[in-house]
Amino acid sequence: MSTEDENEHLYHKEPSFFQMVKNFTKAAGDHVANGMKLVTTAIYTDRLDACNACPHLQKERKRCGLCGCMLEHKAKWETSECPDNPTRWEK
Repeated sequence: MSTEDENEHLYHKEPSFFQMVKNFTKAAGDHVANGMKLVTTAIYTDRLDACNACPHLQKERKRCGLCGCMLEHKAKWETSECPDNPTRWEK
């Protein structure tokens, strides 16, 4: 069995374009409603570290494979949370 075959179960098809728009709209709305507060640099770094170790990460696109969000933005927003179950980081 090749490495690609062994890791195939780790890859999840990213959400559809419309689902990504829905996810982003919800996340952006929560972020705006919260006063557009950002997390500290330390929390941001911890979140990115968790994402970089996640099998759902689409590294070449720097997107979450579960929700489709761009990590550099999602990880900064105080109201954001990881969509994985169990979550890798919380609000």
